[in-house]
Amino acid sequence: MASVRSHENVEMMTYSEVVEVSGYVGNFKVKIRKKPRYVDEIKCTGCGICREKCPSKVPSEFDMGLGQRRAIYTPFPQAVPNIPVIDKEHCTFFIKGKCRACEKFCEAKAIDFEQKEKIIEVAVGSIIVTTGFDAFDPSVIASFGYGRLDNVYTGFQFERMSSAAGPTSGKLLLKNGDAPKSVAILHCVGSRDKNYHEYCSRVCCMYSLKFSHIIREKIPDAAIYQLYIDLRCFGKGYEEFYNRLQEEGVNFVRGRAAEVTDVAEKPEEKGKLIVLCEDTLIGRPRRIPVDMVVLANGLEPRSDASQTAKLFSLSKSADGFFLEKHPKLDPVATMTDGIFIAGCCQGPKDIPDTVAQASAAAARVLSVISKGVVELEAATAVVDEQFCSGCKTCIDLCPYKAISFLEDKKVASINEALCKGCGTCGAACPAGAIVSKHFTTEQILAQVEGVLV
Repeated sequence: MASVRSHENVEMMTYSEVVEVSGYVGNFKVKIRKKPRYVDEIKCTGCGICREKCPSKVPSEFDMGLGQRRAIYTPFPQAVPNIPVIDKEHCTFFIKGKCRACEKFCEAKAIDFEQKEKIIEVAVGSIIVTTGFDAFDPSVIASFGYGRLDNVYTGFQFERMSSAAGPTSGKLLLKNGDAPKSVAILHCVGSRDKNYHEYCSRVCCMYSLKFSHIIREKIPDAAIYQLYIDLRCFGKGYEEFYNRLQEEGVNFVRGRAAEVTDVAEKPEEKGKLIVLCEDTLIGRPRRIPVDMVVLANGLEPRSDASQTAKLFSLSKSADGFFLEKHPKLDPVATMTDGIFIAGCCQGPKDIPDTVAQASAAAARVLSVISKGVVELEAATAVVDEQFCSGCKTCIDLCPYKAISFLEDKKVASINEALCKGCGTCGAACPAGAIVSKHFTTEQILAQVEGVLV
């Protein structure tokens, strides 16, 4: 991100959101709402004094609620630009009208409480959509006890806990401050489940195995249990890593966990979390007492995926992710020319696959720029203005926003750069004024006649 920002031809608009997209390939107009940081990006030196002096503390989103941040904070380490932003909802000044500690101690005079949001319009030739994913919230699965039982964590929370820059400085700790002597990692939480998401999230198996290795490094004598349906170690070197963990003494239990409870039935279970499951390899139910449970929660589409799809004229598959033009022959393009997708907005994938797809999308954009011309769909719709009644029925139905209304002529007009020849407008036109080029009714009847003769 730092190298991209330092490039002379790149302009980064952080802390912003796209509010409107119009136009077509080579001629998109994008309106961007730039939110106020209440910090002058030019004056700020990133010294961090404002964060130290701020009295307000709230749970940190980056640390998944395990740590705290100030009301003025940097979104994440190594953020670009590495300057803070004021959280208006938790800032004492915006709530009560007093404090301004950050402003008093800022030597660069970079704090600006008068900043307002701006609407910026830019003209671009292509767009790459990389909105990412949301983590599945396991609290909806009450049987696992997340949010109800202590020491039940999600995979993303465990990731932050094990990080040296995390809220516990890399130490694996229970709520009482002790290190766990036994840990159970439950696979496929929210994935491959008809009640939630039927698809495989792809990353859960490998990050669960990575967690086992981290636990073994930090707590060598800990008992580690992996409860899985089946292990999907499909990448380069992944199977070898799985074999390595077996040699490290990790216990693999083939079976989906049914429940996590703190109700002890035996003396050795007192004060522990008990994972109930069926070990399908031995055909018996098991009760596994552990100190900590890690839920390998899967990936799901962003909560605003529907609004984003409408904004960029994208289609979605049944699972809620953005739909590519072709899953094999064109996996980064969309049905709208000039708009590409990459990363987990298209479907669950790990970092290597995301990097590969992002590189492919960037290459497609560069190819459009280098060619200088764009090939359009031949079989587009066309309006016969003599028969158009101006009812605007086609405008509301067009999925590609290719139809506009000419006020001076009182007829509809089709932008061939946006039209994909789907035929929706032609089928719905009550006056029969819209036909598809090279696919007219007469041509179709002639083809049928030719086949039958």
